[in-house]
Amino acid sequence: MNQLRWDPNLREWVAYATHRQDRTFLPPAEYCPLCPTKPGGFPTEVPREHYDIVVFENKFPSFSPDAAEPDEAGSSLAPTAPGRGVCEVVLYSDDHDATLAGLSERCIRNLIEVWADRYMELGALDFVDYVFIFENKGEAIGVTLRHPHGQIYAYPFIPPRPKRELESAREYREDHGGCLHCDLLSGEFSDGRRLVEKGEHFAAFVPFYARFPYEVHLYAHRCMPCIADLNGDERRDLARVLKRVLAVYDVLFDKSLPYMMVMHQAPTDGKDHEGVAHFHIEFYPVNRTAEKLKYLAGSETGAGVFVVDDLPEATAQKLREAAVRTST
Repeated sequence: MNQLRWDPNLREWVAYATHRQDRTFLPPAEYCPLCPTKPGGFPTEVPREHYDIVVFENKFPSFSPDAAEPDEAGSSLAPTAPGRGVCEVVLYSDDHDATLAGLSERCIRNLIEVWADRYMELGALDFVDYVFIFENKGEAIGVTLRHPHGQIYAYPFIPPRPKRELESAREYREDHGGCLHCDLLSGEFSDGRRLVEKGEHFAAFVPFYARFPYEVHLYAHRCMPCIADLNGDERRDLARVLKRVLAVYDVLFDKSLPYMMVMHQAPTDGKDHEGVAHFHIEFYPVNRTAEKLKYLAGSETGAGVFVVDDLPEATAQKLREAAVRTST
């Protein structure tokens, strides 16, 4: 069952997918459903002995293309709707123990091609308004399968956080005549204290208003709405900067760091988002120290106010110091 229910207090949809209770949970490596199927071995989701990158529809989707009308009709105040959409799994490698950080720039460059392709194909569906590409890495994030993979959710609406971001960018453009994200990036270049990595076409920095201690954003230098708009040089530089950030994360606390990686880009709702949507990637690592996690407790969850234990300037400095260690 895939169902949406409208929250009139926050004016946003809540998704329900009751069948996800039965999804596979941290199986042993020999029974990983995302590994290649070996001759005579455990049958997996990939009936091949080897692969580079694989994309397939999630067997336990939060949204479904053929979602039925909900049995519960709701009310005029809090209506319901079918949870219609698409959920895909993107396997980064056939190596069960690999991570995105450990892949070569060439492999990441190929993955960028896949992300761009899926954005275009899913975004062309008439019931999809937003293509959300993301990765949840690590058990601290709630990952149920250890194999290196990301996901894509094709929503039938624009999700609340990107929607609010787009509204702010549109208002900024109306008031100031420019791109909010371009001006934010320009400010980071001028200040310099929060920069982590600066490439030819992409830059990584800890935002001035970071909600997680080691949050990093990757912005395209050029103002473009989506990943599909990147040219060849930009895709190569994104692969390089992305790999660099991931390497820094793993050196920071001398371990493979859990994180959420999310892409914000133009909706696919058929409206004009030129000069408003600016493609970028955001990382939310949940560690505040090597052993302590940043929990979303009362203030963060109940009030929506993040309380952070360290200033962005200090955490950016620590990330730059980790970057030096990756080069030695």
